[in-house]
Amino acid sequence: MQEFDAIRPYSDDETDAALNRLIHDAEFLDLIARFKSPTLARWMPALVRIRIKHWLVRHFGGLTRIDDLQARLYQYVEDLVTKTTTRVTQTGLENLDKHSAHLFISNHRDIVFDPMVVNYLLFREGFKTTRIAIGDNLLANRVFAELMRLNKSFVVRRSMTSPREMRDAYMTLSAFICHSIDTNHSIWIAQREGRAKDGIDQTDPAIIKMFYMSKKKSGLQFAEAMNRLHIVPVSIAYEYDPCDQEKARELETRARTGRYDKQPDEDTNQILRGLTGFKGHVHVHFGKPITDSPATPKELAERIDQEMHANYHLHASNLVAFQQRGIHPSSHNTPETLSDSLYTAETLTPAELDAAEQELDRRLAACDPAIRPYLLDMYANPVVSALEASDSV
Repeated sequence: MQEFDAIRPYSDDETDAALNRLIHDAEFLDLIARFKSPTLARWMPALVRIRIKHWLVRHFGGLTRIDDLQARLYQYVEDLVTKTTTRVTQTGLENLDKHSAHLFISNHRDIVFDPMVVNYLLFREGFKTTRIAIGDNLLANRVFAELMRLNKSFVVRRSMTSPREMRDAYMTLSAFICHSIDTNHSIWIAQREGRAKDGIDQTDPAIIKMFYMSKKKSGLQFAEAMNRLHIVPVSIAYEYDPCDQEKARELETRARTGRYDKQPDEDTNQILRGLTGFKGHVHVHFGKPITDSPATPKELAERIDQEMHANYHLHASNLVAFQQRGIHPSSHNTPETLSDSLYTAETLTPAELDAAEQELDRRLAACDPAIRPYLLDMYANPVVSALEASDSV
């Protein structure tokens, strides 16, 4: 594994030292305090740090294996999920082999909660958790870098300046992913760089090309190489997005000015908001492993999108937004009514639709009028994708 040292997650023999570094890190202790005792942390930070440190030593001191750490963390993840959702459901895991590694390619809505909820469901149902692909932009925060690498995360380098650097980085990444699958370690990776802030989930063929890079020289055909990765399309659906206003503001700024400059600590703040904010019902659909890959990256990307969109769980918030956005002139044109099949498939009651309408109205009223069409779009666009996927079947 030495060839992957620059990007790989921590190994078991690095676990104890990494945990000790965090337990004695004031920035990390302050971060935990914001979760456990936010009011007290503001008024007596030094005292809270001491209490948090003792709590961490008592619950996590002495752990020397990543799997043991994840097992210990499960109850805290479950508490977080319970507090920030009305429920979390899944479909499709019955079609997967618990003893086989899979390459989970997922849509991407939240920086940390997306892979967390996938691993939460896998662990709950008796599967091994995945190694998680994260962008190197998140490593700017030292504490998050430690936490991510302890949590089976590996680095996707994005800050290269030359084509040669980019090629070498992608070759290493490709080899690491293939090595992981070959040694029975599942992978979670987003279908594209960055979150789909507009709710339009599309797989970047460049990511599919990257998977093949390390296998191409061996003479293995593209389709066979992809079949060996056991690719599973994953659709994550949030009833409500805790970062919807921030995403809508970014989209409006880009549309108006042609660019968007992140503020300091913006990623950190949105990670915390995504973790602690209310999400309503969260559903994750795990597709069947692709065993008959098409012959090109573009065709495989389209196949993944088709599977993902056809298996969306559409919440009442999506359906109401789809119907409402016709009154916003900056939004996309959509049909005036939804098909009966969508209502029937989701078995939504009038009361659920009324509640979603009230909540969306509240969110729209709370934000600047200029960003309202973008907020509505991000909830409505999954319906557009689902309709297109059903039409193409």
